[in-house]
Amino acid sequence: MEYLLYKLLSVEAFALVFILVLLKKSIIFVPQNRAFIVERFGKYQATKEAGLGFIIPFIDRIAADRSLKEQAVDVPSQSAITKDNITLSVDGVLYFRVLDPYKASYGVDDYVFAVTQLAQTTMRSELGKMELDKTFEERAMLNTNIVSSINEAAEPWGIQVLRYEIKDIVPPKSVMDAMEAQMKAERVKRAQILESEGDRQSAINVAEGRKQAQVLAAEADKAEQVLRAEGEAQAILAVAEAKAEALRKIGDAANTVEGQKAIQLELATKAIEAKQAIAKESSVVLLPDNATDASSLVAQGMAIINSLNNQKA
Repeated sequence: MEYLLYKLLSVEAFALVFILVLLKKSIIFVPQNRAFIVERFGKYQATKEAGLGFIIPFIDRIAADRSLKEQAVDVPSQSAITKDNITLSVDGVLYFRVLDPYKASYGVDDYVFAVTQLAQTTMRSELGKMELDKTFEERAMLNTNIVSSINEAAEPWGIQVLRYEIKDIVPPKSVMDAMEAQMKAERVKRAQILESEGDRQSAINVAEGRKQAQVLAAEADKAEQVLRAEGEAQAILAVAEAKAEALRKIGDAANTVEGQKAIQLELATKAIEAKQAIAKESSVVLLPDNATDASSLVAQGMAIINSLNNQKA
């Protein structure tokens, strides 16, 4: 009896363990951004995406585990010949992701290797269409063309290439030396052009400064001459006005009796001074008998003054 009970308990325990194993084998947990390819009897059955999934133990199996994340693959350095027959050493980085796990599993044996090789061949093909100078100037366009070409070829594999970045382009040493010499010549040329432009601008500035200085000097001289002429004109007008005012006052005074007497006195005085001057020039002076008369003396003085003025003239 005890033996039968022991056997029964053993069978139940075995059955319980078997059930637990079956449950463990039939339940699968798929991580986020991953996909499991399930095969049944070696044939594709289903694609299990993130979350809880069920399979039939011992019949179904997980044939492939595909990551749906973006992946970066280093493209090894390789040689490429440009359109102008220059050999370059080029390497890069390829970024892609799996869009269709089924195609990535059954469309190609190793999609990472396939995409890498495709990137290398496409890069050589695109570089062969460009000259050396363009490979440095139009690197962005080169990357875009490579991505477009790879996506066309990788579509049956369920792969999407997001971008391709060229890390380095290394030309031969002889080409590097020639490019360095060219860049040095360009720098010297730019320096000479800048220096000549500076000298030209400096000469222009000096000429403009001299021109402005001459113009300012001429304007200052003109203003000075104008001011001097205006001053002289005003002085002449002032003297003329003063003389006119003096003559007017003399004329007004001459119309009076006192003015006539003053004129006669002035004339007499002038006559006496004239006689004195004549006496200095000559030792003999002849005077008329009526020299004592004031009016006669004035008339004589006027005649003597006129005589002296004629001699001096």
